[in-house]
Amino acid sequence: MAQSIAQFRPGQLIHHKLFDYRGVVFDVDPIFQGTDVWYERMAQSKPPKEKPWYHVLVHDEAHVTYVAEQNLELDHSMEPVRHKLLGAHFDRFEKGAYVLRRRTN
Repeated sequence: MAQSIAQFRPGQLIHHKLFDYRGVVFDVDPIFQGTDVWYERMAQSKPPKEKPWYHVLVHDEAHVTYVAEQNLELDHSMEPVRHKLLGAHFDRFEKGAYVLRRRTN
């Protein structure tokens, strides 16, 4: 099975098409990495497991989400996201996107 190339990258602002929220991608899985139980309970639209899935910090919320690519589109607002975990993943907001923190050993 061939993997799809991810449409979004960490730091990009996204909009959830079904649930109408904004956020920022902080990680990408090339294919679904959750459990079958989670998928059956949470992924009600039954998006494809073999396409990319995204870890998202949700604007003005305390939680993160795990979202199938088919449910996302770019957020063109150029407005920063407010989330308590931004500093754990990103250094700054620049030109409408977040810059990933450099990992040190």
